[in-house]
Amino acid sequence: MALEEKRILVGLLEKGMFVSRLDRDWVGTPFPFQGFYIESDNDVELLGNYCTSVFIDVLKSPLTDPGLQSLPRPAPGVFPPRGPTYRNTVAVQDELPRARTAHADVHRLAAGVEAAVRAGQRLSPQAVRDAMEPMVESLLRNADALFWLISLLRRDDYAYSHAVNCSALAAAFGRHLALPRETLVELATGGFLLDVGKAALPDSLFNHAGPLEPASIQRMRSHVSEGLRVIDESGIRGKWVRDMVGCHHERHDGSGYPDRLAGDRIPLAGRMGAVIDTYDAISSDRPHCKGESRHDALQEVYRASDRLYQGEVVEQFLQCLSVYPTGSLVELSTGEVAIVMAQNQARRLLPRVMLLLDANKYPYRPFRDVDLMTAGGEKAGAGAAKIVAALEPGAYGLDPAELFLA
Repeated sequence: MALEEKRILVGLLEKGMFVSRLDRDWVGTPFPFQGFYIESDNDVELLGNYCTSVFIDVLKSPLTDPGLQSLPRPAPGVFPPRGPTYRNTVAVQDELPRARTAHADVHRLAAGVEAAVRAGQRLSPQAVRDAMEPMVESLLRNADALFWLISLLRRDDYAYSHAVNCSALAAAFGRHLALPRETLVELATGGFLLDVGKAALPDSLFNHAGPLEPASIQRMRSHVSEGLRVIDESGIRGKWVRDMVGCHHERHDGSGYPDRLAGDRIPLAGRMGAVIDTYDAISSDRPHCKGESRHDALQEVYRASDRLYQGEVVEQFLQCLSVYPTGSLVELSTGEVAIVMAQNQARRLLPRVMLLLDANKYPYRPFRDVDLMTAGGEKAGAGAAKIVAALEPGAYGLDPAELFLA
């Protein structure tokens, strides 16, 4: 009988499941290449040190989540050859001032771009590049500082925040894939301009409380072609930019728009843009929808793997952000509540966190900066504190924007 596999996040594994394949090579891990059963929480914890997701044998595993997708083995050639390997060269705290400046510049540009498009003016390619490059450089120096900062800032206008967030996510995703620096700038530009075409259309199309009429849906979807028009008329160059803006609403199964492209007919930048756009939308407060936790947003995207989004792209995005993305509000096995500050690539389920509430849910004064990977000394990863749950934004009345954490 043919092997049927399902991909599952390490954090969702349960006792009795049979791991048949990792999201990386078996070499260099302590696991038997012929597969093994999950027998304890320690098995899950150990897996989390090496993998973001694994593949389980359906016939040997009790599945409690019907939403998990049956997936083929990864197809070769999904991503371009890897370029330079980027590593953090400065600490989060040291990068925060530059990240703050870069974020402010991109946010300011977002407001100016919307005003320019509404006035029928052309965008300045140099102004866009001048804002994108410092943000990319910040992400290259430290992959967490910008996202830590973003999680602490109060979001105002969704359109502005979405543009800034998608820009940062696109550049970070490209960094994870080891794409060249110039490509990262193009990805950041594409993410920033994903929805620029909306500024050329009436606000009522996007702030409508109920279902739209078919004609209004078509008009709303024209924001993609409007966005391409704005880019072309402004002279903004770059294939990654154009592919991301033009194809971020295409879907892997052909159900998207504007051209109902499917599979690898969708350019890689479009496949990346679809995941980025959806993830940020789900995790953001929108006019008629409250945002979900970053962890839950990732799981929602993950459950649509190889249906709406290419599985390999989703898997790499999960590895890029980790199971509990920077800025996630989480509860620890000790009962304490924390916010994730930075990732530990060597121990993916044990990030660096800022402890906000003690086990009785009383605020720490001052808040405590703790690296879960080292906090337990020799016990780290075994009996030490670990994340047991992702919390919804605002849980226990916590608003990171009011806590002055940075």
